[in-house]
Amino acid sequence: MSENRENIIQNYIEGYNKFDVEKMLLDLDNEIIFQNIQNGEINLTLNGINEFKDQAEKSKLYFEKRQQKITSIKHTEDKTEIEIDYFAVLGIDFPNGLKKGQKLELKGKTIFTFKNNKIISISDIS
Repeated sequence: MSENRENIIQNYIEGYNKFDVEKMLLDLDNEIIFQNIQNGEINLTLNGINEFKDQAEKSKLYFEKRQQKITSIKHTEDKTEIEIDYFAVLGIDFPNGLKKGQKLELKGKTIFTFKNNKIISISDIS
């Protein structure tokens, strides 16, 4: 079971790193719930595969380059938590003062919840 989950997560990460939205969507449930959490606050929630796909397509414009690298994996009953090193080069200027071409390096974690070999929720935490 954990090996299958790891393969599913690796596929998702590879799709993310290559800006391949279709690959990212392969193992997502149609009712996927995605949350982005920064400093303990939810700043983005997406409900359903269509909202997720739309956001994934838009976010491709935000970066010239991006890479998530898994540094650890922990499995529980229906969840898998990964810790990641994140690197990106911004593709646009952001309202918060970040500029196009600026490099970002962060550490974070992502929690994937599974049901019937599909990802039903993703929480990105940084």
